[in-house]
Amino acid sequence: MTTQSQDQARTQAAESQAAESQAAANHVDVLIVGAGISGIGAAWHLRHQTPQKSFLILEAMDSFGGTWVTHKYPGIRSDSDLYTFGYRFKPWVGPPIATAEEILAYMHEVIEENELARHIRYGHGIHSASWSSADRRWTVTGTTKAGEPFTVSANFLWMCQGYYRHSQGYTPEWEGMADFRGAIIHPQHWPRDVDLAGKRVVVIGSGATAATLVPAIAGKCDHVTLLQRSPTWFYPHPNSNELADRLRQLEVDESWVHEIVRRSILFDQAEITRRSMEEPEAVKAQLLEAARAYLGPDFDIDTHFTPRYRPWQQRLAFLPDGDLFKGLAAGQASVVTDHIRRFTQKGLLLESGKELEADIIVTATGFNLCITGDIDFTVDGKPTNFADTVTYRGMMFTGVPNLVWVMGYFRASWTLRVDLVADFVCRLLDHMDAKGAKQVEVALRPEDRDMPLLPWIDSGNFNPGYLQRGMHLLPRRGDKPEWMHNQDYWSERTELPLIDLDDPAFRYS
Repeated sequence: MTTQSQDQARTQAAESQAAESQAAANHVDVLIVGAGISGIGAAWHLRHQTPQKSFLILEAMDSFGGTWVTHKYPGIRSDSDLYTFGYRFKPWVGPPIATAEEILAYMHEVIEENELARHIRYGHGIHSASWSSADRRWTVTGTTKAGEPFTVSANFLWMCQGYYRHSQGYTPEWEGMADFRGAIIHPQHWPRDVDLAGKRVVVIGSGATAATLVPAIAGKCDHVTLLQRSPTWFYPHPNSNELADRLRQLEVDESWVHEIVRRSILFDQAEITRRSMEEPEAVKAQLLEAARAYLGPDFDIDTHFTPRYRPWQQRLAFLPDGDLFKGLAAGQASVVTDHIRRFTQKGLLLESGKELEADIIVTATGFNLCITGDIDFTVDGKPTNFADTVTYRGMMFTGVPNLVWVMGYFRASWTLRVDLVADFVCRLLDHMDAKGAKQVEVALRPEDRDMPLLPWIDSGNFNPGYLQRGMHLLPRRGDKPEWMHNQDYWSERTELPLIDLDDPAFRYS
């Protein structure tokens, strides 16, 4: 063989090897969608529970963090305590309610300590995901931030992208919005250059976002008004944990502090949830008494802070150190409970006839539900409508093979379910290997086929606006425990580890 031929052969071999390496790099055992709190948690569990599995995280943004990166409004913080919102495997050492910066620092430590960065591809937005039963794999396509197309295939797809549309918040259409001469801002798209100094600000909303924003900007603007259509139940409490502080004084190891405080908080949360359902009037009285302690006897609590629904029928909003109530008591903020008739040039005309003047109106009115991350799914060439499927414990869906979705809890921290679902996924993957199975999907058993199919969640039990607006997008549920997401961490922490993976509801091939 001539030197030239040898060079050509070596070049061809190198190109072939490079092609094989690239193909291998673009195929993994498990593909995780999203590098938020769920995706990073899923990656940790895969690395520690199934170290033989290759995995990759695709993240559309330029950084990990999900919610804590997309939301940049003033005061952005958790509305769950970090002892339960934090992972069970990583002790939390800060205050119970944490800022976005503190949560991102915590997630960064998880990534660094477990060498997860090499498994993450940032700036990779997914457009489609197609399952092939012939190939027993998912093929995912999308575009990078640089506009380059990409394709990744995987044996198993783990959807950790969250449950709302990051690119667009929910703002109702009010008459006259185009007439308003000031700025209209949704918290999900907070401008970096907004100047609040000397401005009159109205924040429309009554949930956790509004309760965070108002105290964060009170004192930084001329005045801020919380405009709510109806009140929310607020729970003011010091942003500290006496038990954690005492254990640290006793020099208890942080891993034990984390576990003990976590269990204590979960016990207290279960108790208030139970009492909210069994003795709602007593819980109402307790919450109203706490509000009066901050606002004083002359404040109109009946109008502004006494909701029409019982506690925990919608999320109970935590006020660290009672900050919202403190701002109201100090006169830096005010609250108006009324309906909007229309926007005007100067502000808002209310149904009462009062005009609320403003320079900036913030629409803290919620978000848009998005269960699939705006990804087009197909199974064997047929488009998949998740609303036509039936959920298996809020994790898997009939007719959709090798896919698990993470949806957290409404009455408990989201991350509690991340850990439980991860345990299930890792156990399922090991079980498939033991059976020699390449495909698994859930299907209704013969005895399930006559059960009624109901909306994904009982709206009489929990009915926030974003769920009511998006219920038609969600899978159906049955009337048996296997075919619903019961939203009860305290039962699922026992039930999910005991799932029989050889139950006829699972079909392997």
